[in-house]
Amino acid sequence: MTDVTRSGALAPRLQVDGLGVVMARSGTPVVQDVSFEVAAAQVMGLVGESGSGKSTVALSLLGYARRGLRIAEGTIDIAGTSVLDLSGTALRKARGTLVAYVPQDPASGLNPALTLGYQLGEAMRIHDEGRSGDPLDDRIAALLDEVRLPATRQLLHSYPHQVSGGQAQRVAIAMAFACRPRLVVLDEPTTGLDVTTQRHILQTIRRLAIAHDVSAVYVSHDLPVVAEIADDVAVMYAGRLVEKAPAPAIFGGARHPYTAGLLRAAPTPERAGVLVGIEGRPPRPGRWPIGCAFADRCARATEVCVATHPPLEPMGADHLARCYHPVDAKASAPVIAIPRIAPPAAGTGALDVDGLSAWYGDKQILHDVRFRVQPGSCLGIVGESGSGKTTLARCLAGLHSAWEGPVEFGAQLLDPKARRRRPEERRRIQYIFQNPHASLNPRMSVGENVEEPLRFFDRLTSAERRRKVAEVLEQVALGADLADRMPEQLSGGERQRVAVARALIVDPELLICDEITSALDVSVQALVIEQLRELQLQRGLTMVFITHNVAVVRSIAQDILVLEQGRVVETGPVEHVLTHPEHAYTKQLLADLPRFADAGVAS
Repeated sequence: MTDVTRSGALAPRLQVDGLGVVMARSGTPVVQDVSFEVAAAQVMGLVGESGSGKSTVALSLLGYARRGLRIAEGTIDIAGTSVLDLSGTALRKARGTLVAYVPQDPASGLNPALTLGYQLGEAMRIHDEGRSGDPLDDRIAALLDEVRLPATRQLLHSYPHQVSGGQAQRVAIAMAFACRPRLVVLDEPTTGLDVTTQRHILQTIRRLAIAHDVSAVYVSHDLPVVAEIADDVAVMYAGRLVEKAPAPAIFGGARHPYTAGLLRAAPTPERAGVLVGIEGRPPRPGRWPIGCAFADRCARATEVCVATHPPLEPMGADHLARCYHPVDAKASAPVIAIPRIAPPAAGTGALDVDGLSAWYGDKQILHDVRFRVQPGSCLGIVGESGSGKTTLARCLAGLHSAWEGPVEFGAQLLDPKARRRRPEERRRIQYIFQNPHASLNPRMSVGENVEEPLRFFDRLTSAERRRKVAEVLEQVALGADLADRMPEQLSGGERQRVAVARALIVDPELLICDEITSALDVSVQALVIEQLRELQLQRGLTMVFITHNVAVVRSIAQDILVLEQGRVVETGPVEHVLTHPEHAYTKQLLADLPRFADAGVAS
């Protein structure tokens, strides 16, 4: 039953006071002086860029610190139990019955060697939750029903790799709620999922939290998603809370310049406009300044910001912000019109797909796909997971050869197999993969990764290659000084820009971008999108931009194509299709998009 104070307000289920996490050897602060409360059956969104400390705080709620870190100070109280005072068996028991965790990638939270049915029952067996007398199979079936999955023999006997990402994430959520914990911590649980699956996951989390009186802390970089699910929002920067308020106050009247910058960087499906990212990056632990950590990225900063660290002060009812020069809550940033694309550069051509069908074995994935991308323009391709978006991209690039149907680029027919295409044809079409962690060679420096394609397509001297590497790194706003670094030393956004640079270095005419912004912070996503648009204007690039985020399409593409189960159901100019969709599937995709209005904010 939900606890209520004498005043009638919801009593806090989770209380965090003065939490500090440091590097184990040096004592360097990673998280400092973090305090917040979450009431029963309420969801708090914890947001911020990569490196802000939000995941470190989330793991601390389980009494856990990553290798090389330790929780140095503060208290964490969940339903009257001090988590940081627990150890050994008592702590292991608490992780599941008192607090549970849902990871970003269900593949990392589910055992690939065990069936889903076994893993669902394992948590209840370990925590001895069978005392109700109900058969274990019945409890597993009831658990799956709560996350809207059928308790079929096929599903229960499936391994994690045999189900979709959305199904695997629902199983992970079911496991987290299995023992009815008092608090569930969710770390980016919908990253990489299509909007329809994402909405179902969010609705499931909200429904279970209310039904079982469970509090939740939802960690995410996706602000519209947080607007949809959170009651309160806490914003982190450089290991500290910089703003905290009810969700409508944050999304309708952010006071800290950092929060306002994140909101400006987020794409919206309602209107097209230039995405304004936040230049620079948060300071790393050990390099925090004496004053405000955001000062070197803030246009409002003054001498006092640099000299002293601002306290977390009230900015209104239940609204706290750490800033000497807060943003006017009523101010709204102007929408910058997207510049029109330039005429195509010499040598570019149109991409004509006239009836492409593709198979994986005996299963047909794409059915008679037809579209045309004008020279120098961008086509956005959207659809749910499994709709065939990536298969289509791989066909165009020659990475998937089981397809048929005439495909022309620049009036030249493309062979399904890349090895049968001439070197010049391969050079003209370059592919940027979704995950730069997997597409960049970790044993090669940034410069070597970017330089590698030149060895295949150009006969240049070593000095000429290095000069071209420096030029293209500057074009993607990285700088030549990063050439000697290893990929692991860069942030996710920087790695993705390296992947863009590697594709651009051979002067392609068609760029295929496959979900390249799905895991990026909104501020970094905005910078990557705007750099791609600038490069499109400068080079006359033709682009195919594949994404599950329809809102992003409005900011980068001129035309859009909607795929459903391998078939084109709607295509046309972006403004027309997104403003006046005709097909029911397109309407559903738009309806499923999370919006700031979901937090009670006018769009």
